[in-house]
Amino acid sequence: MSFFKENEYATYHIQDSILYIVYKSEVSIDLQAAIRIVEDRLRLQEGLAYKVLCDVRGIYEMDKPARDYLAIEGSILVTVVAYVIEPTISKALSAFYLRISNPPIPSRVFSDIEAAKLFLLTK
Repeated sequence: MSFFKENEYATYHIQDSILYIVYKSEVSIDLQAAIRIVEDRLRLQEGLAYKVLCDVRGIYEMDKPARDYLAIEGSILVTVVAYVIEPTISKALSAFYLRISNPPIPSRVFSDIEAAKLFLLTK
């Protein structure tokens, strides 16, 4: 099993039973990009479910079809997800997104990567 993958949108690596997805700086995500992101993640996982730390600080923009796709298809083989956001982004806005997109797995937003890791390790 490979423990690292990269495409033009993100890097993926597995460490301590957590799958880390780190979006590249100033990346724009549309539906085609979202499909590629999920396909690459699933290839890396090789059928195994993981807790996911998703660092979205590099995302510049994401359209609604991409958000909808990632909320549902992006949850395949994911047991719990912690999103890491910029501290300047409103947690209320992020919480609103999670309510609207209604992901089928436990999801929480953090501005601190260590807090996100701790959350995942305790789930």
